[in-house]
Amino acid sequence: MQPLVAPASALEPTELVRTARHAVLAGIGEEGQRRLNAARVTVVGAGGLGSPVLLALAAAGIGSITVIDDDVVELTNLQRQLAHRVEDIGTRKTASAERAISALAPQTVITQYPERLDAANAERLLAGADVVVDTSDSFDTRRDVAAAAEALGVPLVWGAVQEWHAQATVFWSDPPEGEPVVLADLFPIGTEGEPPSCAQVGVLGALCVQVGGMLAGEVIKLVTGAGKPLLGRLAMIDALSSRQHEIAIRPASSTTEAVSA
Repeated sequence: MQPLVAPASALEPTELVRTARHAVLAGIGEEGQRRLNAARVTVVGAGGLGSPVLLALAAAGIGSITVIDDDVVELTNLQRQLAHRVEDIGTRKTASAERAISALAPQTVITQYPERLDAANAERLLAGADVVVDTSDSFDTRRDVAAAAEALGVPLVWGAVQEWHAQATVFWSDPPEGEPVVLADLFPIGTEGEPPSCAQVGVLGALCVQVGGMLAGEVIKLVTGAGKPLLGRLAMIDALSSRQHEIAIRPASSTTEAVSA
């Protein structure tokens, strides 16, 4: 795929040094790093998945990060939400995330939206993003994020973690090549149900870090044009058995046409 973002004109000298290991990495290089610097990424959720995504994107040199989350930090979050600290308990997760990002990558421009994303405000909150990352844990929110990303035509990097299991993929309603794949192609409306909460069934904190890193990697590939994104492929991870496999996702319209034929 072609790079999603045009490169910035130049990097600050300190940023050149900080990201030097990307400059020699096949698929990124100095130009790719300037693309990352010019990128605007919106992350929905600053929790178990959102925390490692935000940290990895900041470390990678993403120039502008928007964080959307209406929650506050609690002690039980700290088993998996690595952007937050004990001293952050009681503060907004968006504020805590900004503190962590700024400490890691001071040049990153951070925008906070400490509010709940819903159907009424989703397009407003996601407008201007080159890539959206959905790390939310409610299917209502996932539906609203997906609908807004589809309307805006931006790629949606998507992940979910529960217990010892995880899924990750990329949805895009208007890709420059290949077939469009959206959330409804994986979970047709009315079929998904509502997953149990982490408080009910638990979640492996280390798996959140693993999948968060994977989601950040998908963003980096989309921005720079490196490698092959997970568009049309669902990665499924079983941490308990240390197994990972993929299934293909096809547009529901294509499946219907094939059955009719």
